[in-house]
Amino acid sequence: MDELVFQVTQEADGGYVAECLGEDIFTQGDSWDALRDNVLEAVRGFYFDEPARPRQIRLHLVRDEVVIAT
Repeated sequence: MDELVFQVTQEADGGYVAECLGEDIFTQGDSWDALRDNVLEAVRGFYFDEPARPRQIRLHLVRDEVVIAT
């Protein structure tokens, strides 16, 4: 596997939650930079005993917005 994809959603408090699509890896961060660091740490931890890790990590920000049509 060359790439992991994380679905990222923004929480009401402004923080972010990331869920890996394909592996059981979840993490969060109070800012985008913190989230990026936490994703890297979580992936390293998940693959700590594997000889090779994915080469790329994609963070896909999903924005869920409800618009009231009048």
